[in-house]
Amino acid sequence: MNAGETEKLLKANEEYAKKEFPGRQPGPPSRRLAVLACMDARLTVSKLLGLKTGEAHIIRNAGGIATDDAIRSLIISNELLGTKEFAVINHTDCGMLTFKDNELAERLAKKYGRAEDASRIQFYAFSNLENNVREQVKKIKEHPLIPKDIRVSGFIYDVDTGRLRNVVYEPQVGASASLAS
Repeated sequence: MNAGETEKLLKANEEYAKKEFPGRQPGPPSRRLAVLACMDARLTVSKLLGLKTGEAHIIRNAGGIATDDAIRSLIISNELLGTKEFAVINHTDCGMLTFKDNELAERLAKKYGRAEDASRIQFYAFSNLENNVREQVKKIKEHPLIPKDIRVSGFIYDVDTGRLRNVVYEPQVGASASLAS
């Protein structure tokens, strides 16, 4: 009998615990950073940003959307764990660009016979990647429970090149200007 995915995960975890586990880390992220990114499996957020265990909070959902739950996590990250900077990362070739909320709700209603349940869910599909990044950054910046001095940047990760493209980012004085292009 072949092992299922969960069994493979458990075996991989045993290897990780033996060979790679960095040891106990403090709760607050050492770089005082929180990242909101898409859940797409092509994004290994910690690697593409050069982050090590314990350096940042990484919050993921479909589309990298500043939903109530993502904002809840950002508020906790800032208020209780000391983060001072947030980054939003969307990516090229995102599945959220391929449908409309009402179309998916109709499909689910038809498939499961649960129109009321399907119509209650907001999926947050979008048609323009750059506008979506701007919208998420704005939503975070304007939230009344997020301090106005929190720096919020937004980027698009290119799944073909591995590079981030600036959408909403202004380098701080003395910071490398290479990301600003």
